[in-house]
Order: sequence, then structure tokens, then C-alpha cells
Amino acid sequence: MYSIIVVPPPTTEDEPTRTQYRLAPGERLVFGRSVPEGGLPIGHDGVSRRAGEIAAHGTFWTLSNLSAHQTYVVENPEGAGEHIKVAPGRLDAPVPFEFSRIVLPAAGDLLPVEVWAPRHDYLRGEDGADGEPTAPAFSVDRTKRYFAVLAALCEPRLRGAPHAPLPTMDQVVERLRPAWPAASRTSVQWNIDYLAVKLRLKPGPETAEPGPRLNGKKESLVSLALRFDLVREDDLVVLAAPSGRALR
Repeated sequence: MYSIIVVPPPTTEDEPTRTQYRLAPGERLVFGRSVPEGGLPIGHDGVSRRAGEIAAHGTFWTLSNLSAHQTYVVENPEGAGEHIKVAPGRLDAPVPFEFSRIVLPAAGDLLPVEVWAPRHDYLRGEDGADGEPTAPAFSVDRTKRYFAVLAALCEPRLRGAPHAPLPTMDQVVERLRPAWPAASRTSVQWNIDYLAVKLRLKPGPETAEPGPRLNGKKESLVSLALRFDLVREDDLVVLAAPSGRALR
């Protein structure tokens, strides 16, 4: 049974049907400019002869960086900017993403090697413990207008552009109009200020001490929301025209 699938960088020759390397748990795949038979050859002068090695495990995989000087980046294309760095010489760095892209810097080019890993295993059902339930770390109501504002702020990065600039206030207002026709710059700013307090990025007005305003408020909100999955791509449905119940 195969554990992971590795797809090398595209070339003109194999673009229609890109080669795939399938690894079972315990198997390893060396990649680079000059590799033994059975390895993954990458024909680029900027790639080391033996650039790295991928190892398959039951529910995850590891990456060894065999280059002497170049750091590799492993991106999560589905995670709005999530990535890990694997330093030169680092062996068997575990990669937690189900779908990953290894980015190899190569003499001015960035070569992508895709790795499709098995779906992760998760605990099912309740833990069965007695007593009071654990309080949620972040309490958000997806039917409220503040959540739609947060979703509109996160949307560009959730759509696959992890480094996209955040939308301007006018762009947020326009994006909210289908579900919230009365949205305005003032109401959106109020909800952003409310979110900053609700998500504990700044104290409430009754306890706040005089001082400078929170700089980069939108950036801080989006960073927190994406880091802890407060907003996922599925949540962007709140930005669509309402089918029945309007945002409150």
C-alpha cells in the first residue's frame, strides 16, 4: 500500500502527464541533479547532485536536506501561508501537511516538488471525561456580522495567495454588500475594533490605559484567524448573498 505520491517539477516534455513516484511506508526517494537509478532526477544546474531525500511513513513523511548551503521551504498550498523551513544538512524533518510543495531555490528559479501524503487520522467522538466542558479558546459566532468582516479580511489569503495584501476598507465594504447591503466603512471599522477586543488583541475600553493605538490591526486579526483556523475556506460562504437568514 502506497503512503505518499511525489510529483517532480514540471518540464516541457512531461507537462501533459507528469511523472509520479509512489512510496510505501519505509521507502525513501533521493532527488537531485545526479541520483542513482530509481531516484528523482531534477535536471537543473542550480540543484545539488544529491539535493535531498523524502522518506514515507505510515501517516506522515520526512524531508532530509542534503545540500550544503541552501535552505528548503515546504509550503502548505491549502493553509494560507503555512510553511516550514528545512536547513542545510537537516535530516528527517517531519512534514505535517497532507498536501505539500517543496520549493527548491535553483540559480534564480524556484522549482516545486509536490508531495501528496495520506489523510491524517483524528480522534472521533467525545473524550468521555466527566465534569464541566473546556471553555473554547476563541468564541466566535459564524452568524454574526463581525465574522463576515473577518472572513472578508481573510479571503485573499484563503483563496491561495498566502502573501496577498489585505483588502482595503472600501474593498471589504464592497465584498460584504451581497450579505450585508447596509455595510459601510464606519460599521466595518466598528466590527474590526470589536474583533480586536473579542480576540484579545487589545483590552476593552473599560480597562485600556492611555497609549498608542494598535498598529496593524487588520494584519494581526488575519494572522491570528488563519493560524488557529478561526476562518477556513468553507466559511467564505458567509460572504455570499443570503438564501434565507441574514447576518445579524
